[in-house]
Amino acid sequence: MTSQTIPVRKGEELDLESIELFLRKQLDNLPDDPLTVKQFSVGRSNLTYQLKVGDWEAVLRRPPLGPVAPKAHDMERECRILQEINPYFPVAPEPYLFADEDVIGSPFFIMERKQGVVLDTKFPDDVVVTERLCERISETMVDSLVSLHNIDYTKTKLKEMTKPDGFMERQVHGWIKRYDRSQTDEIHGLEHLKEWMVNHNPKSQAPTIIHYDYKLNNAMFSHDLSEMTGLFDWEMTTVGDPLADLGAAMSYWIEVDDSELLKRGMGEAPITTHPGFMTRDEFINCYANKSGRDISDFNFYLTFAYFKLAVICQQIYYRWKKGQTEDERFVNLNQFVRNLIQHALSTAERGM
Repeated sequence: MTSQTIPVRKGEELDLESIELFLRKQLDNLPDDPLTVKQFSVGRSNLTYQLKVGDWEAVLRRPPLGPVAPKAHDMERECRILQEINPYFPVAPEPYLFADEDVIGSPFFIMERKQGVVLDTKFPDDVVVTERLCERISETMVDSLVSLHNIDYTKTKLKEMTKPDGFMERQVHGWIKRYDRSQTDEIHGLEHLKEWMVNHNPKSQAPTIIHYDYKLNNAMFSHDLSEMTGLFDWEMTTVGDPLADLGAAMSYWIEVDDSELLKRGMGEAPITTHPGFMTRDEFINCYANKSGRDISDFNFYLTFAYFKLAVICQQIYYRWKKGQTEDERFVNLNQFVRNLIQHALSTAERGM
């Protein structure tokens, strides 16, 4: 299979001397070997690195380069969230250390290195792909989301860290503001979409812990793909409406009949287009059956999720447009943003 790590991209290097000094001050019994680093190839926002000192291994996570959106990329908050969730949901990595900007000029945290396979656009070469395998991976994704939503958040410090009341109303207005701050292109129908979301916000479900970036390439599986061994990117995690989490997951879940731009807007089409993977409707209904939650208003959540994904992509494109990143993957991301806005509009219309 293709390695999950690559040499560190130009312009995204770390101050290894400062990091190694920090680690040796904070951790006992580190091997005497020098610190080495590689970069994880997936991810388009926060930067994530593999650290190795002899046989010791961990992951470093830091914000992207350049100015970032207000309240985004909060490393300390993500580290604290993992501290609370890991004891109840062990596929979440255990966090080890947090460091403020004094060490390398930006905050970062160090966490457990999970082992396994990350699935995205291709299966590992040694995997025999069958419809039953694809069904099982789909079921694992549903089951893990249901399990996360079943955690009693009141037993954790997330009870003090979050404000579930009025969650969806804040989400709609907040993501509209994020888009407005990073807008670069005029997009037909955008104002109508904003108005529709404000006027069709349903009554929220009982709050749960939500990952809010739940997608296949944020998960890690055992080498036989029979179980999930890791779940990553907890930056947006909070306590809120679980259907918002399901909506976000479905905005990433691509079907074989989706448009080519939706399939390939961020690269190659994901493996969920293979026969055997659940459709979005099948995933949603499976979640409803296993969780017991009412999905009659789900069209709103999916519409909002496509808009939210468009905003995330727009923020990334804005950074590229302003020269804050040189990553050529982002050159045409504005076309994907435009497509997502149109997709959100058509999703909204289907529910009218």
